[in-house]
Amino acid sequence: MNIHLEMMRPKLSQIDYQKLCMIPNPKVHEFIAECAELCNPDSIFVCNDSSEDIEYIRRKAIETGEETPLAIPGHTVHFDGPYDQGRDREATKYLVPKGEQLSKALNQIEREEGLAEVKGLLKDAMKGRTMIVRFVSLGPPNSVFTILGLQCTDSWYVAHSESLLFRPGYEAFCKSGSHKKFLRVLHSAGRLDENMVSVEYDKKRIYIDYIENTIYSVNTQYAGNSVGFKKLAFRLAIRKANQEGWLAEHMMIMGVHGPGGRKTYFAGAFPSACGKTSTAMLPGESILGDDIAYIRDINSVARAVNVECGIFGILQGINSKDDPVIYKALMNPGEVIFSNVLVKDGKPYWLGMGCELPKDGVNYTGCWWEGKTDEHGNPIPPAHKNARYTISLRALENCDPELDNPSGVELSGIMYGGRDSKAYVPVQQSFNWEHGVICYGAALETETTFATIGKEGVPEINMMSIQDFISIPLGQNIRNNLTFGRKLKKPPVIFGVNYFLRDLETGEYLNAPEDKHVWVKWMELRVHKDVGALKAPTGLIPRYEDLKLLFKKVLDKEYRKEDYIKQFTIRVPENLAKIERAKRFYREKVTDTPEELFRILDQQRERLLKAKETFGDYISPENFEEE
Repeated sequence: MNIHLEMMRPKLSQIDYQKLCMIPNPKVHEFIAECAELCNPDSIFVCNDSSEDIEYIRRKAIETGEETPLAIPGHTVHFDGPYDQGRDREATKYLVPKGEQLSKALNQIEREEGLAEVKGLLKDAMKGRTMIVRFVSLGPPNSVFTILGLQCTDSWYVAHSESLLFRPGYEAFCKSGSHKKFLRVLHSAGRLDENMVSVEYDKKRIYIDYIENTIYSVNTQYAGNSVGFKKLAFRLAIRKANQEGWLAEHMMIMGVHGPGGRKTYFAGAFPSACGKTSTAMLPGESILGDDIAYIRDINSVARAVNVECGIFGILQGINSKDDPVIYKALMNPGEVIFSNVLVKDGKPYWLGMGCELPKDGVNYTGCWWEGKTDEHGNPIPPAHKNARYTISLRALENCDPELDNPSGVELSGIMYGGRDSKAYVPVQQSFNWEHGVICYGAALETETTFATIGKEGVPEINMMSIQDFISIPLGQNIRNNLTFGRKLKKPPVIFGVNYFLRDLETGEYLNAPEDKHVWVKWMELRVHKDVGALKAPTGLIPRYEDLKLLFKKVLDKEYRKEDYIKQFTIRVPENLAKIERAKRFYREKVTDTPEELFRILDQQRERLLKAKETFGDYISPENFEEE
């Protein structure tokens, strides 16, 4: 007799009981039973990924009021509370056993203390509700990349989001045998108000137990905190990758079309709101993923898959001109969940959508009108800056046909990009793998944005755009990246990109948003050695004549020499300061930094100082020689 199945039987329908009986892994039954015993739901619903079960979840999300239908068929809206509008760094902690310690840059709590606290908050949290059980496959099923996941939640919105974001996993669990390891998530939205919003935000906890590969999330609905297989399980995958010798990265994957009908795949790491999705969605190219990539060495070639099959994307700034493909998908019938937008007459509105917004409506604070303020007297915007959409990648006309290829795609290039208003040029190529990993990846610097709770506009190191999610020593992660590339026959070419460079005098941006398409096309040509480059102290930069042709061909724009010089002038003082900030961070916050990092940063410093002796503080690209 399976004691865990029998424990749950009173809360299971006969059909749901049979669904669990089909799974041979006793650890699955044990985890679900423990969640049920702790959270005390009235009933348990097991989703087997059938069209009937998926439709039932979608319907229940509306019936409970967690989602509301909008005017366009298939579209719904969900609201999180005013204090639950982003990933919460302060409430997210690793459960660390006594005697162990992670990097100082990571939030952590002693494991037994943290388990007692979060389980205390989860005790009886699902009373009067249904516990929904979801099975997912991270990465394409039946693949060397596949990781299985199981989430228990009392939120129909969370369960619905998973239908759009992840590949179905129930069948894989049924076929996986009795000892297959899997990632686990337990989530409860906690106490809800009449608007179905989590109210005890001061008791929000998102705790990651890497000993048991389990995530606990309570008193939150925001998908970044509650959909466990987004960034939370990503942290556990990083640990798995570290043990097994592959890379789990915060990267989009896109196919870039080049001359002669070729397609070249790039991965790109950008912190939230720094251009990752808009790069992956460039018109005329194909998107394979916008958020998380698993990268493996397969026969000495770097191959990558998208962990997900959907997008939980930022809406701010999406409009018909700059983002035509995604805008079209958001305006047409089909399954889309909007969150934290303004709703008026059944239509969603967001900041920067390219039209005038209504003067009143409903948003994440309830009824909203122009001039409404919060309890501190600050004006409340019509929609939140971090308003989101959730959609299947297959709903996009530019979805890459290789999305579910179990072998992944060959990566030829990697981009690292942040918000750097003062130092780095818009695009540059590293001198080699090690230089790219350190100077563009490990030293990636950005300014904090609205996608995380806290003050905006603060410059900070965000190592490889993975720092918020790292679950191993930061220095070890750098070593893993260095080692991974050295083992490949032909490692991907690494590029640094920066869409946020400003004029030092006027403060104006030096690039239009659409210019990034030119940088991407230049990178594609560089991977295949179709164009030359100039050797600057910080990397290889484009020649004016190549960019002039590309601007005309890609954007039908005239590209002026004076704009080129402004954009690609090497700013020596700002670059030296950037290096010092990176070195200070790794000296003070990271105890296991490899010496190679300091050596490579110092080499860059020496190149800058040498160039300064000849050309001064601000060096025009015209002073640099061909590589």
